[in-house]
Amino acid sequence: MWPRIRFDIGWWDLAYGLWACAAARDRDHWQRAVESLWSADGGALACHSVRGGFDLLLSSLALPRGSEVLFSALNVKGMIKIARRHGLVPVPVDLDPDTMGPRPDALRRAIGPRSRVLVVAHLFGCRLDLEAVLSLAEEHELFVVEDCAQAFAGLGYRGHPRANVSAFSFGPLKTASALGGALLQVRDPHVLDAMRELQAVQPAQPRAAQLARVLKFAALKILTTPPVLGAVARAFRLRAAGGSAATGRDYEDTVTDAVRGVARLGGARQQQLRPSAPLLALLRRRLRRFRTEVLVERARTGEKLARALGEAVSRPARKNPLHSYWVFPVLVEDPGAVIAALRARGFDAATLPRSQTVKAPADRPELDPESARSVLARLVILPCHPRMPDSELEREARTLRELAARRPT
Repeated sequence: MWPRIRFDIGWWDLAYGLWACAAARDRDHWQRAVESLWSADGGALACHSVRGGFDLLLSSLALPRGSEVLFSALNVKGMIKIARRHGLVPVPVDLDPDTMGPRPDALRRAIGPRSRVLVVAHLFGCRLDLEAVLSLAEEHELFVVEDCAQAFAGLGYRGHPRANVSAFSFGPLKTASALGGALLQVRDPHVLDAMRELQAVQPAQPRAAQLARVLKFAALKILTTPPVLGAVARAFRLRAAGGSAATGRDYEDTVTDAVRGVARLGGARQQQLRPSAPLLALLRRRLRRFRTEVLVERARTGEKLARALGEAVSRPARKNPLHSYWVFPVLVEDPGAVIAALRARGFDAATLPRSQTVKAPADRPELDPESARSVLARLVILPCHPRMPDSELEREARTLRELAARRPT
């Protein structure tokens, strides 16, 4: 079974992570080391997660209750919850499926007298052209948060210089994973100082929690190798055939729950933590040793699969000039049937269970993000990474072409 995502962390990195849990002691030293590596001018803040950093940011801005935060309409559930927890109103900005970026016309309609913040996300490993969006935001004096959680591409890009804050994630499934952690480039020194003061009184992530995270991820790294994942999938199919799958769960539920459980970011208490010294030490190692050749190879693999698919299926974000294929998304009419067919042939396709469309406020129903809802309803993520031979990429594409050909016209 070819997994749809391979964890971007090696065995030597995990070994270093174990060493750091025992030896990395001075948390402030490691925070300074990571932040200075990221930003020589002192504009970076290391956080436990992007969501934790977003929570710090909203606390520091102290916006009036009822203020609006405009979001790229397809977003992770946690970011929306944080805005609501601060008494703010999430407002969707519908997307252009060809780029998965906010449409300028949709942004103009969404901006109202209570709009204060715009959160724009680079999705699926793309990097958006933000010039038109940023110009509109500046025209209306919006505070712009550039969500680069899925778009890390090395130290050469630390975010758009016109964004107020650019946030990068190094969580379990991200590029250059440190099993957690985030870096925020904050371009207003007053905002940065306020965030630092708030972070300074937060409890640090327990050392034992980071140790458990490293050990559990080592087990997951084994679990998601093609032979082991295939064996797990076969076991669940046999169990279902024997009538013992009464709960309706399959291997996807079990593996996904295991991944989430390693780095759970549930409530406010879990998000409002400072990163521990072992986490910061591992993050520094991952940044220092990152090779952009990894992204070049990943993009080349994505382009091979795209060519093999041709026009058989739609691909969101296909018109972005910069695409690292952090994941490979396609749009199909019956995601459940397509996922089942691909898994039966050894390809671990899936949806994006942590994502949702941002609902329009009750008093602004005209902002319903129809395009984003359509994308999410039809979205399937395909396995696509450099360890897959060209023959397997072609077999995967052939499966999708066959499924598309059977679709009623």
